[in-house]
Amino acid sequence: MNRRFFLALLTAFLPTTGLAQEGTAPPTQAKPVTVFLLRHAETAADTRENTDPELSAEGQQRTQDLVQLLGHAGITHAFSTEFNRTRGVLVPLAQAAKVEIETIKSVDSDGQLTALLELPPGSVAVVAGHSNTIPRLVSSLGGSAQNLVRGNLDHDSYDRVFCVTMPSGGSATSTIELRYGKPCVLK
Repeated sequence: MNRRFFLALLTAFLPTTGLAQEGTAPPTQAKPVTVFLLRHAETAADTRENTDPELSAEGQQRTQDLVQLLGHAGITHAFSTEFNRTRGVLVPLAQAAKVEIETIKSVDSDGQLTALLELPPGSVAVVAGHSNTIPRLVSSLGGSAQNLVRGNLDHDSYDRVFCVTMPSGGSATSTIELRYGKPCVLK
């Protein structure tokens, strides 16, 4: 093949392939948003008797385990409900990440979802919720939570973390379930 013909063919073909021409930057793709969703840690009292208990000693240990798991994940946002147990599980991690915890009422599922869908590209958020709110939020983001009891996490399940990755403002492209801290034995 003639060298000039080959160069002409190559030059004519390159612009249609989406490859960058000399002197131009390749097209950029927005970074995905990563959201870690978890239930609060163990509480010092039964929540049926005391609707806003603090974390137990076991729950406090789990907060440290969460820092071990996500302390280097690049957390940029932290969301909690209004309860001591959800805020308490995030305090050490938020301090390590140097981010403020934003409170969104547990009954405001639309507000929780909107806050996550409006995160800027490249954000890494952590959400602490409840056995009945976390599976619904994972699902609303387009992810899936397995092994639920009537759509909720088991009442004694405190060791599950769902990692949902999605394009900014979009639906989940992947969901990974992690475990952290002392394993919870499900009944």
